[in-house]
Amino acid sequence: MPSATALTPLTDQEAGAFADQFTTIVTNVEQFIRGKDAVVRLALTSLLAEGHLLLEDVPGLGKTSLARALASSLGLTGSRIQFTPDLLPSDVTGVTVYHQSRGEFEFHPGPIFANVVLADEINRASPKTQSALLEVMAERTVTVDGTSRPVDRPFLVIATQNPIDMDGTFPLPEAQLDRFLMRISVGYPDRLAEESILRNDHEGRLLTDLAAVTNPAKVKQMVATARRVYVSDSVISYIVALTEATRNSAGIRLGASPRGGLGLLAAARVWAAAAGRNYVLPDDVVTLIEPVLIHRLVLAPEALAEGSSAHDVLRRAIATVQIPQG
Repeated sequence: MPSATALTPLTDQEAGAFADQFTTIVTNVEQFIRGKDAVVRLALTSLLAEGHLLLEDVPGLGKTSLARALASSLGLTGSRIQFTPDLLPSDVTGVTVYHQSRGEFEFHPGPIFANVVLADEINRASPKTQSALLEVMAERTVTVDGTSRPVDRPFLVIATQNPIDMDGTFPLPEAQLDRFLMRISVGYPDRLAEESILRNDHEGRLLTDLAAVTNPAKVKQMVATARRVYVSDSVISYIVALTEATRNSAGIRLGASPRGGLGLLAAARVWAAAAGRNYVLPDDVVTLIEPVLIHRLVLAPEALAEGSSAHDVLRRAIATVQIPQG
């Protein structure tokens, strides 16, 4: 069998250039997403790790604005799909229409054919419509009437959902959740950040005025650069041990999948490069374990009845798995 071609190791200079570009993008987004540096960095990390992002929080905290600001800053095409109970899968993927005058079928692409797709309030649509995203999120292709069509790269789905205890929502199935690289909450801004948000509105500054600070070609280059960040065998073993610990934890019904471990590895590479390093540290893994793995864990009913949470499972995993040294 032919051997795989090894990636060229990332140099210190390339890691530094990546970190500078990463910071430039974050700073640009933060012109409108105030006081949420960690959230913006995680969202950008998801895109550069070629993952997808699930934002879960109450309405009005800037989830939609974050997706739009990210697409504008990167110079990428963006689309928005408002998920409602009557939304059909074809409204997402597109349809094939027969033109009688020409005697041929023509495909009309849906809003899924964009670089950054905002799936707004995804848990208000039926499970059938939610499943329309499964293929494209995993394989970057859309199949309609037996024909598969690739989407442009980079490709990121940013889905927002209201807390599942709100009326009119359909909980996302485990197979759908596992396709999201991260799940994070935006949270309320602090007082200074909220004053800045109101000041922007008072002065007439609009999100549509946000200029791009890079372009799709450079974004693709950043994606390729992050893949070249070095990961030692001990860090890979550490990631595997952490995911195994979630599966073996008391009261767990469903632990982190291998896809979760791959996502943690990819996100850690981007996080390390964003810090100007060409190698991954165990601290990078620990920092990202909650947003990457927490939505993949399903607790047993008896554990929920006792007040346990997925946070507890991850804390036990971090505490019990030995951190690699050196």
